[in-house]
Amino acid sequence: MSQANFLRRLRQLSLAGASVLALAGCELPVQVHGNLPDDTELARIEPGKQGRTDVVNLLGPPSVRSSFQDSTWYYVGQKQTQFAFFEPDIKERNVLVLTFDGQDRLTGKKLYTMADAQNINLVDRETPTEGRNLSLIQQLLGNVGRFNNAPGSGGIGNPDPTR
Repeated sequence: MSQANFLRRLRQLSLAGASVLALAGCELPVQVHGNLPDDTELARIEPGKQGRTDVVNLLGPPSVRSSFQDSTWYYVGQKQTQFAFFEPDIKERNVLVLTFDGQDRLTGKKLYTMADAQNINLVDRETPTEGRNLSLIQQLLGNVGRFNNAPGSGGIGNPDPTR
């Protein structure tokens, strides 16, 4: 092998190696949605010791308050990565449930993670709607003859000012 071929081959291998190293440094950005309290904040929350204002000062306002009982707060958050238009890859999802008593004291704390998640099968039935089922021709020609352009009829071409 001549020295020119050797140098050309060495340049190609160097360029390929540099490209591999550059691409290895690329990482998808992590997107954080919602409120994900860290472990130190969670450790500071103890049932029986804090009230609602203490919790808001530590974690911020809840993501969701219970619709039927104002005594339950939910902190929901997740971390995910997504490449282009593909489905997102969920890295972490947590739901922190806090319950309060009538005196606004924290009475319960439960953390749910992705290990606690369950798949739910959605029902794909459709609710029937009332009314007529019209064919395409009926829809296209349905308004033919409904408008009267005679004077004084209030039709589109000649509105009746007395109505």
